Amino acid sequence: MSRPLPLPSIAVVTSVSRLDVLQQRLAQSACLQRGGLPWSAYFNSTSAAAAFNPALQAQAVQGADWLVWVHQDVHFPPGWENLFRQALSDACAQWPTLAVAGVYGVRGVGAQSVRAGHVLDRGLLLQESAALPCLVDSLDELLVAVRVNSGLRMDPAMGFDFYATDLVLQAQEAGLCAAALDAFCEHWSDTPPHGVMPAGLIERIKKNAQAFEHKWAHRLPVKTPCFEIHQAGDVAAFVDSITTAAP
Repeated sequence: MSRPLPLPSIAVVTSVSRLDVLQQRLAQSACLQRGGLPWSAYFNSTSAAAAFNPALQAQAVQGADWLVWVHQDVHFPPGWENLFRQALSDACAQWPTLAVAGVYGVRGVGAQSVRAGHVLDRGLLLQESAALPCLVDSLDELLVAVRVNSGLRMDPAMGFDFYATDLVLQAQEAGLCAAALDAFCEHWSDTPPHGVMPAGLIERIKKNAQAFEHKWAHRLPVKTPCFEIHQAGDVAAFVDSITTAAP
């Protein structure tokens, strides 16, 4: 009888802008306590890439198979690490070219698009009907994992927005694929989905959207968990329609 293949090994990285949030959410996860998963935190990063790419390079030496990027305001329930590793293993068996994975994403665009994922987002349970794992064309930034030997890197031009979908599109351009996995976790973002937002946040999203729309103009339309983009300027127009800048 053949022995089952070992589950892929993972490491975790996050970028920290608020130490109190990190301490209340991510750092409270049982799997990140002493003796658990290896993880690193980068402070005052200028972009997601500024934290993720050095950590990815480190794991190329230290030996993790996958590096998991996660927001500081995410909490992993007990046993999450085993759930995620098994989900990764199952997805890789189904799609050997899997290079990017997350917990919430979208496949397709327009009326034919399909949402896939199982997360608690700001107290609201999102449990989409799509069977998991599910191949996707975009992923939410709350959690995105990259196969360390895939050659993929985050693009610093994306700042702190669109980098997960950027990774998915990079993978597809290289003949690889991405998937949403069934690995439930909690996301406690304090960013409202609409209404009054800090002016700086609005401008950041618009700036990073412009970079994304320019880079992937040849792949539009693209639907992310938050935006449907058919042409340059669509994100800025949508943000203006649903938000008001705080004084």
